[in-house]
Amino acid sequence: VDKDGNPVGTQSETPAVAGDNLVLSIDSGVQKATEKALADGIIQARTRPDKNKGGAHYAAPTGAAITVEVNTGRVVAMASYPSYDPTQFVGGISNAAYYKLLHGPGHPLISNAVQGSYAPGSTFKIVATTAAVKAGYSLSGSYYCPGQIRIGGSIKHNFEGESGGYISFEQTLIESCDTVFYQLAFQQWLRDGGLTPKPGQAKEVFAKEARIWGFGKKTGIDLPDERQGLITDRAYLQSNWKQLRADYCKGATTHPDDPQREQFDKEKCATGYQLQAGEAANVVIGQGDVLVTPLQLAMAYAALVNGGVLYQPQIVKGFVSADGTRITEVPPKITGHVDTSPGVAAIRAYIQNALGGVPHPPKGTAKVAFQGFPFQTLPIGGKTGTADVNKKSPTSWFASFAPLDHPKYVTMVMVPESGTGGTTAAPIARKIWDAIYGLEGAKAALKSGALPKGLPVVRNDGTIAPPGTHVVRPSPTGTTQSLGLPWAEEPRRSASPSRRPS
Repeated sequence: VDKDGNPVGTQSETPAVAGDNLVLSIDSGVQKATEKALADGIIQARTRPDKNKGGAHYAAPTGAAITVEVNTGRVVAMASYPSYDPTQFVGGISNAAYYKLLHGPGHPLISNAVQGSYAPGSTFKIVATTAAVKAGYSLSGSYYCPGQIRIGGSIKHNFEGESGGYISFEQTLIESCDTVFYQLAFQQWLRDGGLTPKPGQAKEVFAKEARIWGFGKKTGIDLPDERQGLITDRAYLQSNWKQLRADYCKGATTHPDDPQREQFDKEKCATGYQLQAGEAANVVIGQGDVLVTPLQLAMAYAALVNGGVLYQPQIVKGFVSADGTRITEVPPKITGHVDTSPGVAAIRAYIQNALGGVPHPPKGTAKVAFQGFPFQTLPIGGKTGTADVNKKSPTSWFASFAPLDHPKYVTMVMVPESGTGGTTAAPIARKIWDAIYGLEGAKAALKSGALPKGLPVVRNDGTIAPPGTHVVRPSPTGTTQSLGLPWAEEPRRSASPSRRPS
């Protein structure tokens, strides 16, 4: 180019090479149904009054829904609300439009499924139950479920103050009794030394178990900017207090118009390095400082029902060259295992079976959302979560898996500021299951409830055909080959049976 940027000649030129086709694990039918179910559920939530907010309607500003294959970690659908039209980026997007997507209501450009972190509420109880039994509490024991209980200097209660008497771990999961877990956490806190533990001797079984399940670190999904969430323990509190102590102490005297905040800062200034009894109790029910992404929770539930395998969630399934001669499938990736010893495997099996009662009467917390559901066709297990948020309405969660005895998929739904898990998230999940399996009048997105195996193929005219389609392609010798999936790496060469994948 000349000094004005005008082309004046060519020094060299490289011929263009057609790029590979990128194949996603996303199923378009399930994705479309998930986006619609999530949007409809959020709109419906906004019509309901929050009795704890003077009757004002729920805000339900955002939400997320995910479906994953439990035995591969592949993402079948992932929706975030509000969404946006990606064609805005074609040809370049204006600064104003980009700013609106990034900072506008609901932050459309942020994926709530991967980049949003929230208190998980009672969906976290699969971790708490496992940790409690591993710490010595009997899986077949009975535990007292009062309507409320004093822990430290505060009164903690079940969400609606209900009392259940002495109940099993199965019933605590079905009825979502918080006070049972509050007591377990308090007892373990005392065993660890309470406010003055001996250095290095606190077992902190609940925090450690959470990390075993993959919380507090990124899942490794093949998408950018994933959040890692937060699992609190004594070491974290000590480190955090050292960094923020000056701010806490300053806030203890500078917020006379907000007595609650001033008192909070005053307490943090003095003892913020200590794990208080109330904080320890909050952790076991997925509250307090505990933060997870919907994707982390989905992968943990997949590990619950697949034998304890933690997969790296993947959206890329493989690559197909432009001419169809090279097919590269990205295999599932295992990142770790939840304890697979026989005793712990029995705990997971117990929890999985117990969660089958959550969508059913008489006391399942999702019984209303699944009233009339065809369980005889598709038995479902799940767990509701209702996470309290300071000065806001609760975050609604529903984690579910199906079929109950041999799960193929996990579906996770989360909607902030929208009420209980049974009233908002669970009905959304029901519509997603309807779409996957073609229930209750919905058209089945997946034939026989299964994703197609293998990758698409390229026809001779360059169009894409579904996996398993046979293509007759001329070979260099002048003969023809009938090609389908599985396909040899380089099908234009003579492929012997030993080179074909089984």
